[in-house]
Amino acid sequence: MGRVRGAGDHSYTSGVICAKVARYAERLYHPDRLMKPLRRAGAKGEGSWQEISWDDALDEIAEAFVKAEARDGSEAIWPYFYAGTMGWVQRDSIDRLRHAKRYSGFFSSICTNPAWTGFTMATGVLRGPDPREMGRTDCVVIWGTNAVATQVNVMTHAIKSRKERGAKIVVVDIYDNPTMKQADLALIVKPGTDAALACAVMHVAFRDGYADRAYMARYADDPSGLEEHLKSKTPAWAADITGLSVDEIEAFAKLVGTTKKTYFRLGYGFTRQRNGAIAMHAAASIATVLGSWQYEGGGAFHSNSDIFRMDASELTGRAMKDANIRMIDQSQIGRALTGDAVALRHRGPVTAMLIQNTNPVNIAPEQRLVKRGFARSDLFVAVHEQFMTDTAEMADIVIPATMFVEHDDIYRAGGQNHILLGPKLVEPPPTVRSNLFVIEELAKRLGVADRPGFGFSAREMVDRILTKSGLPDYDHFLEHKWFDRQPAFEDAHFINGFGHPDGKFRFRPDWVNQPAPNRPPAAVGLLGPHVELPEFPDQVDVIEVADPEHPFRLATSPARNFLNSSFAETKTSRQKEGRPEVMINPADAERLDIINGELIRVGNMRGDIRLHARVTTEVKPGVLIAEGLWPNKAHVDGEGINVLTGADPVAPYGGAAVHDNKVWLRKDVA
Repeated sequence: MGRVRGAGDHSYTSGVICAKVARYAERLYHPDRLMKPLRRAGAKGEGSWQEISWDDALDEIAEAFVKAEARDGSEAIWPYFYAGTMGWVQRDSIDRLRHAKRYSGFFSSICTNPAWTGFTMATGVLRGPDPREMGRTDCVVIWGTNAVATQVNVMTHAIKSRKERGAKIVVVDIYDNPTMKQADLALIVKPGTDAALACAVMHVAFRDGYADRAYMARYADDPSGLEEHLKSKTPAWAADITGLSVDEIEAFAKLVGTTKKTYFRLGYGFTRQRNGAIAMHAAASIATVLGSWQYEGGGAFHSNSDIFRMDASELTGRAMKDANIRMIDQSQIGRALTGDAVALRHRGPVTAMLIQNTNPVNIAPEQRLVKRGFARSDLFVAVHEQFMTDTAEMADIVIPATMFVEHDDIYRAGGQNHILLGPKLVEPPPTVRSNLFVIEELAKRLGVADRPGFGFSAREMVDRILTKSGLPDYDHFLEHKWFDRQPAFEDAHFINGFGHPDGKFRFRPDWVNQPAPNRPPAAVGLLGPHVELPEFPDQVDVIEVADPEHPFRLATSPARNFLNSSFAETKTSRQKEGRPEVMINPADAERLDIINGELIRVGNMRGDIRLHARVTTEVKPGVLIAEGLWPNKAHVDGEGINVLTGADPVAPYGGAAVHDNKVWLRKDVA
């Protein structure tokens, strides 16, 4: 395989893909790629391995699971996975084994929960205006996402509107990143203050006559209550909170208030604060106050995840799921593996794990707890991976995994509107196996291969999903490549009503009772400081507010050339990113006698790490940015940035607030 190129006839990407994926061959043919099953031959983390056969590896994993179940019960085994592959079959088949064997459940929280909760609290459903309308609008507001680095196609459509229609691009974020440099109006807010900005914009809309009262009367639950609530949320009030000037807030409010076709593209980044769900709800509310939803090129969009209506029940073994089996929060893996009773739901320890598609020793919060948990002598860990990651290094058994071009799968978009086939394009190395293969082989060894959903190839399972979902079959997708699921304008823009039973947008959400895409089960209950959630959109400081001992706010923002911990092993990505650094404003650096490039120490109540300072005006005083999830071993002391992040859940339905950290910073004294 050579360079990867996008499909020019795809109506959303138009052939544009990000540079790191374009050079995917670097990963595929990387000399350090895992090729053989390995058994640990020394102490955990020591790096001593013995090559073994696939049969031996699978037998040993199954034997460890059987022993753990006999000793500690079925919940002692915790299959752990995430989105290292986004294909449904290869990613989600692990749940079928989980449910068939009654292993501990997996509460998927680390990425989407605050954003999805906040948006659906407002709209009642996770969908919105066709993302391609960003190319047919008069103003694009890119809020809380560094699209140049993480969603390049957003920029393609926004710049198309700028060139063809003279559209304005507004960017709201916490530092002067590459997307900010493309903005006509660049708004750099303090971390965790987005809701204050949204409230002030709505205040101006009511004050200056931009609010569409007729629209709200028809489509919103309590516009008069919102207007009364916002009377004190002036631009001056928001300026004190956000760090913006009154003039900047007024200019933003006037621009969106006088531009009917304003498309609010709401990202994930600004929701990875402890008030993230509140912030998303507040930002989405602006489009309703202005009536932007009525117009092509208008409204608010976060994700289209609800439009696809794909039936994964057989794939995941949903019929075998037992509601009495405990569910452990993936973000709290450190707490769970170190015996925290709340994280374990007041039940027994986790003593065996299978990990696919994720690297928790690097990417999970509270890294010191995570590493301590993985170091337990009584914990058996099998890791199915493409490279010797930080997590694989702590395993007992490591088995080599295929990459996405080496197996069949089906994918659905999130930020656009297509279901896509991912057929196998190249043969994998002969000693490498897919996720599905591992799950099927373990099912045989564990005595559940006769249960529903097992025994199918990846292609067969794709076909079964498509058939159950009323979609064209595999062969149709093989010929046509994708299927457009975008709803009609009236549904996408909520002309027929929003997703709540009464069809109304919720300015006053029911934070603790309303459904959401990944609401925790009743046995887990509400999470985070949910009693502090506001009646109407508001700024609520449930965040880690800076204090005299921790005067800085740290965000762990994505790097342009990494995708979480993926691509951090490739030569070009590493060369382009340089080394782990923390960005610090020159005024802060001068006050602390820190010079550009020197080693500094950053810490808080969870720990401290050393990394190099990058003195730059791209961050505001009091704010630190550490871009990219570098491998732990790339850091000076072998500890990564997630030493500093917390696993306490975001209210009301969970999530990891990885951009919400109060820290201290000082010169490193050897």
